[in-house]
Amino acid sequence: MTIVPIIMGSKSDLKHGQAIADALAEFGIASEIRVASAHKAPRFALEVLAAYEADPQPKVYITVAGRSNALSGLVDGAVTAPVIACPPYSDRYGGADVFSSLRMPSGIAPAVVLEPSGAALLAAKILSLAEPALRERVAQAQQAATETIMTDDRSLRET
Repeated sequence: MTIVPIIMGSKSDLKHGQAIADALAEFGIASEIRVASAHKAPRFALEVLAAYEADPQPKVYITVAGRSNALSGLVDGAVTAPVIACPPYSDRYGGADVFSSLRMPSGIAPAVVLEPSGAALLAAKILSLAEPALRERVAQAQQAATETIMTDDRSLRET
């Protein structure tokens, strides 16, 4: 069974992680939310990742960490599957902490998607490469979004 591990740097990121899990569920994708800090518990984080990597099923990792986002780099360097960094917005830093997700060292390449629903959509698109049924659900979601825009445009023109 395909699963998307959502790895958070701390439990304070749970609201953001849960929003990603909810969006994944709309595509019928299972997820697991874990806490594994690259700064405070790097060995534990690597143990968690090793357990996921031992499972040969296709997967995409989504990391949720702000401020100094070492978690996304650690995960990306430790796994061969795609990694999506989805850092939560921080009022405290005015969003400037997102730069730690954007600038990674060479050889480390997590995608960065700021919206939880967008991170879930990217994960679904990646996983759909191997799952035709998921590809159809992605296409249906995109069609629904298109229809919403067309309906909104039509309502503006009719008033």
